[in-house]
Amino acid sequence: MATLNVLFAVCLGYVALLFAVAFAADRVAMRGRSTWLRSPLIYTLSLSIYCTAWTFYGAVGYAVRSGLEFVTIYLGPTLVMVGWWWGLRKLVRIGRSQRVTSIADLISSRYGKSNTLAICVTLLAVIGVTPYIALQLQSITLSFSIFAEADTDSAFNPDASVVWVATGLAIFAILFGTRNLDANERHHGVVTAIALEAVVKLVALLAVGVFVVWGLSGGVAGVMERIDASDIGLWQVDRSRWAAITFLAAAAFVCLPRMFQVMVVENDDERHLRTAAWAFPLYLLLMSLFVVPIAAVGLEMMPTGSNPDLFVLTVPLASGRDGLAMLSFIGGFSSATSMVIVAAMALSTMVSNHVVMPIWLSYRGSGAAQSGDVRKVILLARRVSIGAVMALGCVYYQLSGGGSALASIGLIAFVGIAQILPALVGGLFWRGATRMGALAGLSLGFAVWVWAMLLPGLGGGILSAPVMAHGPFGILWLRPQALFGIAGLDPIVHAVVWSFLLNTIAFVAVSLLTFPNPVERLQGAQFVNVFEHSAGPRGWTGSVAQTEDLMVMTQRILGAEDARALFRREAELQGGRGLLPDPTPEFLERLERQLAGSVGAATAHAMVGQIVGGSSVSVQDLLAVADESAQMLEYSSRLEAQSAELSRTARKLQEANEKLTQISAQKDSFLSQVSHELRTPMTSIRAFSEILRDADTLNPEEKRRYANIIHDEALRLTRLLNDLLDLSVLESGQVSLNMRHGTLGDLLDHAVSAALAGYERPLRVVRNRADETLHLYSDLDRLSQVFINLIANAQKYCDATAPELTISVHLSGGVLVVDFIDNGSGIPVRAQELVFEKFARVSVEKAGGAGLGLAICREIMMRLGGDVTYLQGAGGGAFRVTLPVAREMAAQ
Repeated sequence: MATLNVLFAVCLGYVALLFAVAFAADRVAMRGRSTWLRSPLIYTLSLSIYCTAWTFYGAVGYAVRSGLEFVTIYLGPTLVMVGWWWGLRKLVRIGRSQRVTSIADLISSRYGKSNTLAICVTLLAVIGVTPYIALQLQSITLSFSIFAEADTDSAFNPDASVVWVATGLAIFAILFGTRNLDANERHHGVVTAIALEAVVKLVALLAVGVFVVWGLSGGVAGVMERIDASDIGLWQVDRSRWAAITFLAAAAFVCLPRMFQVMVVENDDERHLRTAAWAFPLYLLLMSLFVVPIAAVGLEMMPTGSNPDLFVLTVPLASGRDGLAMLSFIGGFSSATSMVIVAAMALSTMVSNHVVMPIWLSYRGSGAAQSGDVRKVILLARRVSIGAVMALGCVYYQLSGGGSALASIGLIAFVGIAQILPALVGGLFWRGATRMGALAGLSLGFAVWVWAMLLPGLGGGILSAPVMAHGPFGILWLRPQALFGIAGLDPIVHAVVWSFLLNTIAFVAVSLLTFPNPVERLQGAQFVNVFEHSAGPRGWTGSVAQTEDLMVMTQRILGAEDARALFRREAELQGGRGLLPDPTPEFLERLERQLAGSVGAATAHAMVGQIVGGSSVSVQDLLAVADESAQMLEYSSRLEAQSAELSRTARKLQEANEKLTQISAQKDSFLSQVSHELRTPMTSIRAFSEILRDADTLNPEEKRRYANIIHDEALRLTRLLNDLLDLSVLESGQVSLNMRHGTLGDLLDHAVSAALAGYERPLRVVRNRADETLHLYSDLDRLSQVFINLIANAQKYCDATAPELTISVHLSGGVLVVDFIDNGSGIPVRAQELVFEKFARVSVEKAGGAGLGLAICREIMMRLGGDVTYLQGAGGGAFRVTLPVAREMAAQ
């Protein structure tokens, strides 16, 4: 007989093996060599967490008590995989496109990013799954107790063993389930360990079955005789229970958080469903193949009163097959641990994203971009949540006493979790489903489940006998197992019928009576038409100043390196002008989806909206609300794309109108200034020329001074007219370019000298002359004019205490780039789009000119095949001059 110490040693060795496999899989995935980890076989085996200890041990006991009714537990998932494969494919596609992290996140995302709805689903899942976790812990404890009974030297303590098992599973889930913040990334280590456990428990159950059939019964004929002789051969079909439990198994297969985690969140390729559609039903068939033979032989061999749930373990022990019994124990241990680990991961993600994070953000209060490492808060919340879920399982085990209440908790949990189904299926296929309808259905179905099934199933006097017999306060139609006066139904059938009937009626009725908000309608279109509908921008817009706040927020969640890489890619997609991307609706949409993988869709939506402010309703949303016709349903994707284009056009027209208004004001100011500047020198010329003409008493010195004044004013008038004529010639395209060879360094030397000549305190110019050894073939005079203007502007406008201008030169993508960046405060955001317009001046007090310099510079560079732009986010006033490399040659 194997001692309990040997069993503990084997168990620890097996756990160590799981740790090693999970660690190795994570390392392989990090190195990018995870092709076999992404195979359909691994995906199919990961679905085996549906087969928990309740299935491994309890299926035999179920067969003893109810005959072939245990088949319904396997039949439900089989019908889903074979008959609803297209629905699962849609669910997986939505999960990938919306970057959902849990079933609560998916429901929340479908119904307008409602965190209230996500909290309801999270609470329902915790309440429904926690007793199920307690059931797994009990199965492990009972397995140990079987070996402890035969080991007289052991001092086995069931309560202590539950705590130790829960602690070990929590550590495993924390180590391999919270390594990546993005819950939408694959947990390769956990999934691979689950796949290994799937093989172990299948091999263990098949080994016991083969031993029972050919080792104890002498073959198939012998075992069939034993089945006929046992009570199992007299089973009768209760059609209502078969239908109800089959439906429950199918619904739970889709709605259980652990199943959603492996089937949707951990899915790498939706094509894996094609393999799983036939391979997983085959796996279930093999798991159920020897259930009846083991039950029949166990009834014959084991003493009266033996627990039939443990026949898989006790039959080999009674036959002296300690090794087979130990293999069976490992199989049951695998069934329990895989379920507990994935369930804890899924529930921790839901709790952290939809309960902890909203509370934390509300507590902080000052905005999503505030100081504080959100990344650490989320990881800590998930790890603490895993520990809390395990602790709840232990507490429930202690409170229930591990008795008959846990024996039927599997079906009770199925009914509770399945209350999510109407809102889930309705959201996938009905665009008219609303958030209020989903809340009403979930709340009513949950309340009926608690009253009609959960409380009566717990026992322990929670509901007194008078309440069960006569209802609360003597109201007969509220009796827990005879609602509305309908008695005589099986408790399972009764709870399933009333909870789902009222849930569905409330969901449909309230959805018909309420109108979805624009975000709900937009999300509804994307969910229902996920294969045809490409998710477009939601209509969010922001200012350039808000981009820095978005950057800070993203760094808090994704980390500094990942955030910078994301924003750099977006800036390149927008044309590469500037260090930060513009907060366009498309960028904000992509940013929200990226953040959703870490904090959930609802929280990401709230955080982005908190920064950009304003409404998320666009023309696209309004059109979706206004049109209720069948044609809108058929052509929704096309119309939404057109409306998005109209929305962008409207924004551009509005921006153009504002820009024209500003230009008009600048032009009026320019005309006033030009008339003044033309009048001033002409008045001086006229006045002093009249003095020279009429005054006969002027001495030679006075005549020379007056003549110089007339000369200077004439030059001033000439410069103004030359600027106007120069700009006119450039705009008309009639300018002739004087192309010749030169050196960039010499050209910059001349420009610096000319621009800073005459200033008492010229700004300091920083250059790297090694980068300026480039030969140019261009109109050097025109190019020098551009450089002089930019340097002179830096001298005028740089407001730093110690003004400094950095001139940097480099080649980028076949283009010569010259940057002029000063250390001042730069140009205000509102003026950045106008600095290159004619008549525009940043500061009238400092300028002293007509505001034509930068407009002339841009026209010159366009004629030379290049451009001059303003760099956003460079720290000060920053201009970039670009010239195609085809017009320059590196110095030899």
